[in-house]
Amino acid sequence: MGRAVTLARLARGDRLVAVGSNPAKIAALGEAAEHLGAADRLHIVRADLSSVAENRRVIDEIVARYPVVDALLLFANRHSPRRRETADGLEYTFALYYLSRYLLSRGLRPVLDAAPDPVIVAVAGVGTTAGSIDWDDLQLTGRYSSIRAMVQGARANDLLGVGFAQQEAGRARFVMYHPGFTRSGDLSPLAWPVRMLLRLAAAARARPIAESIAPISDFIDHPPSEPLTAIDRGNRVDPALPTLDPQAARRLTKVTEELLARLLHPVQDL
Repeated sequence: MGRAVTLARLARGDRLVAVGSNPAKIAALGEAAEHLGAADRLHIVRADLSSVAENRRVIDEIVARYPVVDALLLFANRHSPRRRETADGLEYTFALYYLSRYLLSRGLRPVLDAAPDPVIVAVAGVGTTAGSIDWDDLQLTGRYSSIRAMVQGARANDLLGVGFAQQEAGRARFVMYHPGFTRSGDLSPLAWPVRMLLRLAAAARARPIAESIAPISDFIDHPPSEPLTAIDRGNRVDPALPTLDPQAARRLTKVTEELLARLLHPVQDL
């Protein structure tokens, strides 16, 4: 979906920064931009967004290069069948799906605030209520499954948007968008039988990518007036849902800031 949005906006004449980690996909995106005659309007940053340091490098590079950013689109997400840890010692899905979005949405505040009508769009599973946040084991060290990690990431993204709006963490309006089952995504980390089942299901029921990304362009062109908007497959989400609880959002913000403080200033054993 990120690739599709990038190419669609390039075709309209926009200037974009795309962040990715896969060299082959980065090269293919560059070639597609060149085919559109838009290679000079696409800046690609290769980075592993599961790393806190890499997120900070991306933020520094964007802020140094672009004084104004009109929209921040958050797509980063990837299944991990087995639990793995990042260089920071964090569970991979938590780090990529949630923490990178936390860092980027706050770290890019200066350039977003400089735009006339800034917006942040986070693509996740808002509107669904499956799963929860394991407050006692955010890194899922005790009981891991890829589904459990994914739904925890989705619930954390719900609270990310709520926390951004309630903290007034910038002028940007925050849009949480659930496109529904879409013919997109990297299935390579999944076992072969699961990949086949998902491909069959996608062929029968999934939305085309062009249909799923259409609302994203509308959010960019016409940001909502409200600080926070949640859309689930075309329908506005009731802000009273327990998954959008403001108290839980404040708790997650506090826990996240404490986690980042420990990573940046670890306590040395004496």
